[in-house]
Amino acid sequence: MVEGKRQSDGYYDYIIGECIYSTSDYSNMVCLVSYSFNKVVDVQYNSSVGEFVGYTEQGVKFAENFNKNQAYLQQLKAEVNRVCRHNAQIFDSAVRDKAVLPKVTIKSVKQAEGKHPAMLLCSAYEFYPKKIKMYWLRDGKEVTSDVTSTMEMANGNWYYQIHSHLEYTPKSGEKIQCVVEHASSTQPITKVWNPHISESDRNKFAIGASGLVLGIIIAIAGLIYYKKKSTGRILVPN
Repeated sequence: MVEGKRQSDGYYDYIIGECIYSTSDYSNMVCLVSYSFNKVVDVQYNSSVGEFVGYTEQGVKFAENFNKNQAYLQQLKAEVNRVCRHNAQIFDSAVRDKAVLPKVTIKSVKQAEGKHPAMLLCSAYEFYPKKIKMYWLRDGKEVTSDVTSTMEMANGNWYYQIHSHLEYTPKSGEKIQCVVEHASSTQPITKVWNPHISESDRNKFAIGASGLVLGIIIAIAGLIYYKKKSTGRILVPN
């Protein structure tokens, strides 16, 4: 919020004001004003407490004097709305307009073996803002059990990721879907699991198809070369 510094004869003191919050409605907005000397916080005002608290011997004395000044305390209390919420609304509105569509994938991480159920993993990557909803459908009905999901995890570059596991016993003809709802899309993003083609099988199929196409190209090129060499040649019987 604000910061003031002063340095003299090798000593360093500063005042810093901060606005801290984690909810979109700013209901937990807190204003902090800290007085520090040589990197040690002496005294701090916390709007959720409503007064100064000293953390050093000198800071306790400062806190007693600050807390006697009711006008100053009322001024700091008003900063929560006047400065913190006001600026947070401006900054957040500019950021929220830049929603990024998540990249959603679904794959099998454990095949069913005997009595052990199979497990699917649905992942959403590189999305913004943080708030997202991910859930599973089996034959159109939301799955409420045997689901384990992570919280939204920050990538460190303003984007987020989230993952969800579904443990299930495969049934013939059933339809399993992973559904993601996010501010970047007006419609839910749905990924359908195809149990007949695993990810490794899809990769093998793609490699095989590429080899087939390459073989056809080589065969055609060889035929064209042969035709050109044969043109104009006269065959003489022995």
